[in-house]
Amino acid sequence: MLEFIHTAPCMDWLNGLEPDMSVKVLTCLDNPKDLVQISTVSCTWRQIVVENGLCKKLCLRMFPQLSRVGHVIESNNSDAKDYAEVGSSNSKEWDTLEREHRVYAFLAHACTSFPEGDCISKAISASSTDNYPEESIQHTLVFSVARRASYWSSKGQKNPAVPEMLTYKLKSDFVIVTEINIHPFKAYFQHGSPIYSARGVRFRMGHAKFPIVESDPMEESCHDDKFEWTHTSQVFPMAQKNCLQTFKLPEPVLCIGGFLQIELVGRVQRQEMDDLFYICVSHVQVKGKSLGPAFSVETNVPSGLFVLKRQTKFNQPSLPENESDAISTGDLERHGREMLPIVNVLLANVDFEEYYE
Repeated sequence: MLEFIHTAPCMDWLNGLEPDMSVKVLTCLDNPKDLVQISTVSCTWRQIVVENGLCKKLCLRMFPQLSRVGHVIESNNSDAKDYAEVGSSNSKEWDTLEREHRVYAFLAHACTSFPEGDCISKAISASSTDNYPEESIQHTLVFSVARRASYWSSKGQKNPAVPEMLTYKLKSDFVIVTEINIHPFKAYFQHGSPIYSARGVRFRMGHAKFPIVESDPMEESCHDDKFEWTHTSQVFPMAQKNCLQTFKLPEPVLCIGGFLQIELVGRVQRQEMDDLFYICVSHVQVKGKSLGPAFSVETNVPSGLFVLKRQTKFNQPSLPENESDAISTGDLERHGREMLPIVNVLLANVDFEEYYE
């Protein structure tokens, strides 16, 4: 195999495969950098990658939430004309495919290379608050100092099954969420220092149905009718412990729209003075990768599909995007070595060199 690669460097073995087989081979690549480099090898290879939207398919495998993206645009210049004229000519179709290739290639790369950190921007609302502002949801965004009461508290309920919702805005419209950390509050000033945790927690991510107007902070509403949740997690059990508890998602979730709702399911602790059940949270963290300002999204589109926007002036991290960014000989040989076993499997018992002869 390797001798074949070295002795016949000008022979494009991908041309010897049926079109469907070529796509299957290249679809096996799961590194966005490899796909971009592959697209610079030759016009034929680039055409296969671009026409079949392989970078887009890679992104969809990583984040199924992208299935609702109906169109992509670049930079801040107006692409409304392109949007309306897609499919009006072969040239327009190719321009659209090229644009999708660039945007999704950069998106896939950004998903793996952007730094991870705390992704909460601000608190939006709580479904109830016992004493405002002393027990406001805003207190959940700062670490509590020892022996200092800094927390959010729900109103008391006779029924321990009544849930509570905390809604937050994330740092951008495009955030990859990997885990949420929640610290239940320990009321050290009450007899026995009870911990007001929930029995479980569920997470929802999505976007606003229309622009959110800053409301009266005294309004006790989670605005649930104003959001469309595109992802809802399982219910994670919460321990009645005075610590920052980590709830790691089974797979990273792409939050399109930048809103997160935490549903606190079930109440554990009854307050001695009024015999009602409460839930109190000391601190909330959302860990992940914010992809703004490199990417943003328009959600209020008549078609119901999203418009993905890439800011081309955002240069880091970078990927080669033109044929002038040539792939090295070493990289080409490495790709050849990686893909030849795949070709063998797909071709079953057909000898590779005999196939070319």
